[in-house]
Amino acid sequence: MFNSILDAIGNTPLVKLQRITTPDMADIYVKCEFMNPSGSIKDRMAKHIVEQAEKRGDLKPGGTIIENTSGNTGMALAMISAAKGYRCIFTMPDKMSTEKVNMMKSFGAEVIITPTDVPGDSPEHYVETAKRIARETPGAFYVNQYHTPDNIQAHYESTGKEIFAQTNGEIDAFVAGTGTGGTLSGVGRYFKERAPQVKMIGVDPVGSVHYDLFHHKKLITPKVYKVEGVGEDIECGAMDFSVVDDMLQTNDMQAFTTARRLIREEGLFCGGSSGALVYGAMQVAKKLGPGKKVVTLCCDSASRYISKFLSDSWMIDYGFMPRHAPELGTVKDLLEFKPKSCITASIDDTVSTVIDCLKTHGISQVPIVDKSLKPQAMLHEVDIYHRLQSGDVTLASKVMDIAHPIKGMVSQDTPLSELNPIFEQEQVAVVMDDNRCHGIIAQIDMIEYMMSKL
Repeated sequence: MFNSILDAIGNTPLVKLQRITTPDMADIYVKCEFMNPSGSIKDRMAKHIVEQAEKRGDLKPGGTIIENTSGNTGMALAMISAAKGYRCIFTMPDKMSTEKVNMMKSFGAEVIITPTDVPGDSPEHYVETAKRIARETPGAFYVNQYHTPDNIQAHYESTGKEIFAQTNGEIDAFVAGTGTGGTLSGVGRYFKERAPQVKMIGVDPVGSVHYDLFHHKKLITPKVYKVEGVGEDIECGAMDFSVVDDMLQTNDMQAFTTARRLIREEGLFCGGSSGALVYGAMQVAKKLGPGKKVVTLCCDSASRYISKFLSDSWMIDYGFMPRHAPELGTVKDLLEFKPKSCITASIDDTVSTVIDCLKTHGISQVPIVDKSLKPQAMLHEVDIYHRLQSGDVTLASKVMDIAHPIKGMVSQDTPLSELNPIFEQEQVAVVMDDNRCHGIIAQIDMIEYMMSKL
């Protein structure tokens, strides 16, 4: 028996996946965070942050809780506000589902919708809007989930502690999404103090900034993506990269199709971010092999996405399912149609060496890889031209001095229809396999493949 619904937060089960894994993989266990009272892992963070604010006197009776949210934090805070008697106001990007908005409002929250596709420092951005409202509201407490250390501490004290107890710390990898960064950072700190050999791996959607911040220490210009509750377009103070061992990328197709499989094949009624995490965990499990254990999260309930990725018409409208005619196929199909070696340059190469490489192979851009063949950047001939012309570099300069972050990484199972945005930006698609460059697809390769289908 509990004195309050807030006492029911946490202690969620850890469940082994049975049907979507294959015999060549490590075992994958998912922590069912959608079983928290408001339906997501954010209950843990929201409860901890509110309690700490009350202890410090930052939040007093009759006060107003204000936060920018993609939905789940808002729902958790709305539930807590209802249970404790606080007023609450939330700002949300307009890409979030109607279900999330209505569920928050059902708890009595006020919800303000802001544009998604605006810069992180824009006054219209949902974070900046929430800050402004907090400044203008008497008795307001701004949660600040993206930067507060209480976010990390919440998962250190609850999520990390629970997973360690449920597994006796005997796992090989933990895979988490990189939204605010709190979950991965908190669990990472807990395990690094007790079982430092366990790999902490982040999953970031293509278009989010965390992947490049981790691998290249660069804040890229974010791109819009459809999956909710994972990834971010700003650098977050609650993201502690020092406890992260690796960072993987997933795309919308992988997230949504995996989430639908989790529901239909495993009976786990979870959201799109869960699909992204499990897809990432499956890549880790393939690399580790049988006999190992990987733990990840099912972050929220699919009840928030009935009108989105659970709807066949929505999936068709956004190109995640074929409408009538069959899809062109996947990246793997194209590579099998036109096999060719992947031309790369080394991070230690000079500009002169890369120019010779471009001339020899008749190409205009080349990925730069490290000693393990992991792509680190991309170099275009136009970049060389402009930098030589301006005198910023010489033929003896290192290529990494003028290279740019890779913007078009895909996997072999990426649908070819998803390559269009890459080509529209005059980029090539860099095919990744086990974190290595497996191939390069240019627009002419796609044209030749399409001609073969006519």
